[in-house]
Amino acid sequence: MDIKRVTSALLWFPIVLIILLIQNKYVVDVALTVIAYLSLNEYFNAVSKVSKPVKWVGYICCISIAFIHIIPPEWLQIIVTLSVPTILLLLFSQIIASDMKTDFKDIAFTFLGICYIVFFMMFVAFVDGMPNGNILIWYIIIAAWGTDIFAFFAGKLFGKHKFSKVSPKKSIEGCIGGALGALVLTLGYTYIINSFCSMNYSLLIMGLIGIALSFIGQIGDFAASSIKRFVDIKDYSNLIPGHGGMLDRIDSLLFIAPFAYAMFRML
Repeated sequence: MDIKRVTSALLWFPIVLIILLIQNKYVVDVALTVIAYLSLNEYFNAVSKVSKPVKWVGYICCISIAFIHIIPPEWLQIIVTLSVPTILLLLFSQIIASDMKTDFKDIAFTFLGICYIVFFMMFVAFVDGMPNGNILIWYIIIAAWGTDIFAFFAGKLFGKHKFSKVSPKKSIEGCIGGALGALVLTLGYTYIINSFCSMNYSLLIMGLIGIALSFIGQIGDFAASSIKRFVDIKDYSNLIPGHGGMLDRIDSLLFIAPFAYAMFRML
């Protein structure tokens, strides 16, 4: 196993643990803003090979995450509703202001990055702000990173059938192993919080959610890989030795967050 991957994981996990254990949603929002900025910057650098993204619009959107729990709830819904048309208004205004030096392809790549990274990251903040959000947010982390860890080992030990040309190193066995690993971790975590945190979550329901989030996260992983293959890069950056960039580390988590929020709201 790559020593750099292990070392990086051991260094980053305590940082995430400390931020979440502080149990301050404003601290979490600021941390998510920084992560979103780093990830979006990596995305912009990647797609700059095939377009000229309107970076300033994306960076402003990243900053908005820090204000999610500062803005009054009755205003937040209106702001979120108007966010997409406002962003499109700014992007098309850029085309006009630049006299077509910025074109439709440029704003299309920009808008995709904002939706993919900034909007999806917002749902991590939304989950953290829910009742018992400091407990529920760990289901997202377990589904994302638990799947990655178990998929890695299952693929190494049993991987024989390639899953997709999008990511040639991933195998069907690895994907299944990742989902099963996430299921085991989800059930274990649910048992612990039910026993020691006075929660009363159904093992069956949370287990099904764990499997669903695991497969969603794996599609998110393939989505990030498809972008990298399109622009012909191996990693989004070398920020995290052995893992690549920030976006390489959170690609599955981004896709999981909106679906996790919806599922938790229905519980």
